[in-house]
Amino acid sequence: MQKFKFNIDGKGYEAVVEEIERNTARVELNGKSYTVQIEKEEAIVSPKIAAVKPTAGGSEFVEAPQQPVTGNAGSIKSPLPGNVSKILVKEGQAVKAGDVLMTLEAMKMENEIMAPGAGTVKKIYVAEGKAVQQGEALIDIA
Repeated sequence: MQKFKFNIDGKGYEAVVEEIERNTARVELNGKSYTVQIEKEEAIVSPKIAAVKPTAGGSEFVEAPQQPVTGNAGSIKSPLPGNVSKILVKEGQAVKAGDVLMTLEAMKMENEIMAPGAGTVKKIYVAEGKAVQQGEALIDIA
């Protein structure tokens, strides 16, 4: 369940959204309940992140746990807040699953954002040095 407060033309609204099924939700808007059908779900791809794990004898490269992926291609969003340190691809470039797309610096660690599947880079939304928030769009792959 998620709660939202927003204004439209100066009038305040409060909404509570509760998912019932994959494409159906119950929405309560200013106290009135509605059941809504979701027409189209946006494909959102969660990138794989690689990190360095400190160990007693040095550092060890580890892959972060697999994150759920919706659809085969779509918008890769930032998995955590940080700064884009390197962008390693260009728009129009073909990528394979596991290719490193960019490096995101977060909490003094370099995190590699990898392609979850094969495709073509359609749009890059960020630039090197840009601060990003968790959930912010980084790259579209189709």
